[in-house]
Amino acid sequence: MSHMRYTYYPGCSLHATGVAYDKSMRAVFDKLGAELVELEDWNCCGATTYSSVKKTVAYAISARNLALAEKAGNDVVAPCSACYYVLNRTRKSLTEQPELREHVGAALAEAGLEVGLGTPVRHPLEVLLTDVGIDRILAAQTHSVAGFRPACYYGCQIVRPFAAIEGDDPELPMAMERLFSALGAAPVDYPPKVRCCGGMLVATFPEVAKELCEELTNWARERGANCIVTVCPLCQSNLDLMNLDGRRREANGSTGPLPVLYFTQIIGLALGCSAEEVGLEHGLAPVRIDVPPLVASGKD
Repeated sequence: MSHMRYTYYPGCSLHATGVAYDKSMRAVFDKLGAELVELEDWNCCGATTYSSVKKTVAYAISARNLALAEKAGNDVVAPCSACYYVLNRTRKSLTEQPELREHVGAALAEAGLEVGLGTPVRHPLEVLLTDVGIDRILAAQTHSVAGFRPACYYGCQIVRPFAAIEGDDPELPMAMERLFSALGAAPVDYPPKVRCCGGMLVATFPEVAKELCEELTNWARERGANCIVTVCPLCQSNLDLMNLDGRRREANGSTGPLPVLYFTQIIGLALGCSAEEVGLEHGLAPVRIDVPPLVASGKD
């Protein structure tokens, strides 16, 4: 297989609250022989609220990253769901709206850059499934993750309008379930996997975000999950914060708050990474699930 090299766009979260995602992402790609080269001098993607303030500025901020990535010459890997969405929205909008592209191009020219729309922006889950492939991941597996019963939570922004996994049902995606099942884990049936966690409402209407997150964590408990696994740093942060009280413990036999993990953390553990290498210590709820070597687990 040819060398796999990607331009890594971490976005703001992975250098802050989502540091465990960053650690586990780099560890997994390194174990699988895929190179991540962080985009030099990247800036905020513009998130989702900039557009309501000044559309041209919002798109110019996002397009600057695309222009830098075009010069780098590799596909962009954007692990944050919001970054993935915003960068792809910018590519689509500038392609379809010539006047907007002209204004953004003039802004970028002031910095010596040109609008670049030819570089794909991809989510790491899709890259791992498509470019690396499950077979290669299984060949690199050294430890059993059979003790994990994850509720796979995708959130809103990688299923539509720019579906990260081609062919996956936006209402019932199964990409993570396929991957984790192949690794020997036991994903639970989790119908609310694409419901909103509240997103940015945690800062403006926290009571709404709390209710949405509690529904998601309680549903996971009721289905027998011992962790929630997500692909988004904001989803992880919200769910991790909102389930700490272990509500409904007495009713369903729970022994405490559910760990809320990134999908790359479980993959990393399966590939022999240590808890520190995948950043398990950064989660608010402790992970008490054994990850024995495959030989010791009886799986060859």
